Amino acid sequence: MTSKNKLGLFSFTMIVIGLVIGMGIFRTAATSAKDALNPSVYFSAWIIGGLVALCGALTYAEIGSRYPVTGGYYKVFAKAYHPSIAFAINCLILVSNAASLSGVALIGSGYILKLFPGEWTDIHKALLSCVAIIIFYVINLQGLKMSSRAQNILMVIKIAMLLVLIGGLLFPAEYVGQSATVPAAAFSTMDWIKSLGVSLIAVSFTYGGYQQTINFGNEVEKPSKNIPRGIFIGIAVIIALYLLANLSYYNLVGFERMKGEKEVAYVVIDKMFGGKGAAIFSAFLFLGVLAYVNGLLMSNPRVMYAMGEDGSLPKIFAKQNVKTNVLTFSLTIFAAICIVILFFAQEFEKILSFTIFLDCFGMVLSSATIFWFRKKTKHLDGTGIYKMKLFPLLPVIFIAAYLFVGTSIAIDDPKAALIGVSVLVAFIIIYFIFNHNRKGLKK
Repeated sequence: MTSKNKLGLFSFTMIVIGLVIGMGIFRTAATSAKDALNPSVYFSAWIIGGLVALCGALTYAEIGSRYPVTGGYYKVFAKAYHPSIAFAINCLILVSNAASLSGVALIGSGYILKLFPGEWTDIHKALLSCVAIIIFYVINLQGLKMSSRAQNILMVIKIAMLLVLIGGLLFPAEYVGQSATVPAAAFSTMDWIKSLGVSLIAVSFTYGGYQQTINFGNEVEKPSKNIPRGIFIGIAVIIALYLLANLSYYNLVGFERMKGEKEVAYVVIDKMFGGKGAAIFSAFLFLGVLAYVNGLLMSNPRVMYAMGEDGSLPKIFAKQNVKTNVLTFSLTIFAAICIVILFFAQEFEKILSFTIFLDCFGMVLSSATIFWFRKKTKHLDGTGIYKMKLFPLLPVIFIAAYLFVGTSIAIDDPKAALIGVSVLVAFIIIYFIFNHNRKGLKK
């Protein structure tokens, strides 16, 4: 790739911001507040989450510099671990992505149902989410997809909505008085730490996406300088935006009310611009959710296609429709997984715990490959690739943080953790069964 085609500092910074800022901030603030003992836990979780994201982004960027391959996040497992682990984690990532899609669809459903009178339950939200998934499944079957221009427009809308929320800080007349929370003497330091761990679950979901910096390590101009600068600037901007949005929630909704107000952004906009403004905001947010649903329905079947093509999955996953070139089987399986997760979980919090617990496996194992790649690619040192400073401190902090979050989920929601471990074990067993059968056929 010529230097003219490589990403400059500004472009790479915008990519980092675009990868991280999603739909979670419009819902996870309420979940994080519900799990926080007091505001100090709540805001600490959002600051720590940002710093962990910074450590992770820098770690993945170096892995990408040392092993620059397309789809690097999925291929590092096969390079550094046993094929069974690579297969199982790749499959876990697909299930986690399906759970993320389902969770985001629930966020959108919650906001759009605010526009219609009635008592809407989690079941109603799940049903509406299923309808959205099925609609875009049918659209993708026809070979239709949103253009990159449309996706960029929706990204701008998403950022604009976040800025509008932050604008709530300019309405001090609408601030609520913060009632006293649990007295300091009512909980111990260990209680505070446990609360932080559970609060970080929702925060981790909101900060996700930075791991995709692994795909750009070899495509950035002057990587040794621009990668750390772009990541530092990008994550700093994201932390600032998220903290300001949360401060707006805190001031206009109130910490105690946030704990029970799932569509917390709706309340802020309603206070600022009234019911009509909140309705318009909800409609735009649902539009952003639909774009997210469509994007994952387009991208994840292609991962399944690649795994089918190289033999990691049965060949049927690589089958394309002759007329439309649609990956019909892979698309159908992925959409079905999304609907199954919605059917069994129904609630955003249950899906959140499940998807983040699965992510913990992927994050810990993938980031740990930095130690293997540092040893195996010493010859690349000094060639201009990006090499992080403060090694091994940054990856150790990142790994420890996700072990902490995974442990917190296991304590707070053992059922979600048990299902996650069972799914991992099941995929490893499937790998050996499939591999054994494939060797038998070759004989």
